[in-house]
Amino acid sequence: MAMDTLQIRMNKELLKRIDAIVKSGIYSNRSDVIRDAVRRFVWEGEAGSIGKKGDSVKLIRNTRNKLSKEKINLKEINNL
Repeated sequence: MAMDTLQIRMNKELLKRIDAIVKSGIYSNRSDVIRDAVRRFVWEGEAGSIGKKGDSVKLIRNTRNKLSKEKINLKEINNL
């Protein structure tokens, strides 16, 4: 299967985590880790995180409302 090349930038902490996964032997290289992570992200989106029954707009509004009240540590998120 032919693949296109994609260049991305990541912070050092995230690269350390990826390298640790490669070192553990689960994946053979960084590309395999990133490809699998993207596949999982896409598949989760395709499977849908919101059920096909009920009022999805209401569900999204309630979820946003709940999340807006939670404290978020942006520094921790940015270090991932």
